[in-house]
Amino acid sequence: MQQIVIIFSAFFVLRLMSLYISIKNEKRLKLMGAVQYGKLNSLLLTLAHIAYYFCALYEAYTSGVSFNNYSAIGAVVIAFSYIMLFYVIYKLRDVWTVKLYIAPNHRIEKSFLFRVVRHPNYILNIIPELIGVALLCNSWNTMMYGLPIYCCVLLVRIVQEERAMKGLFSKAA
Repeated sequence: MQQIVIIFSAFFVLRLMSLYISIKNEKRLKLMGAVQYGKLNSLLLTLAHIAYYFCALYEAYTSGVSFNNYSAIGAVVIAFSYIMLFYVIYKLRDVWTVKLYIAPNHRIEKSFLFRVVRHPNYILNIIPELIGVALLCNSWNTMMYGLPIYCCVLLVRIVQEERAMKGLFSKAA
């Protein structure tokens, strides 16, 4: 269990680093006149993310699981997801936040990854991260029940993002 907690904590620190970047960008975007969309959904995603993380860890603790092959695969999947997270942050730079903000003169990222994967932050970071956390912790109940619930909230976010950015895509074309 100790190895799981150490790996879990290391990735949690990386998640906190991304939140720091998000908060910094959010403050600047607000000063530029950016508008936030889907406030309630952002709150629900935040709560779902925290709940998922800690349900997985709690499930690992109560089942007394030790680091095993599933845990190793989970750590690799989480590592991939965080590489994707920080790549997305690198590409979006000043407009990346965990909330949905659209700034005046919002730029659309047109690099290869964003052309090939419609929502790389969700598809290549969030979903693999959650799967990886469950695998790391051998938290099968968390994955079986928590992942579908999270994905429903995430789907709402994707629809909100598509609607909010619809006009930007026509300008970028």
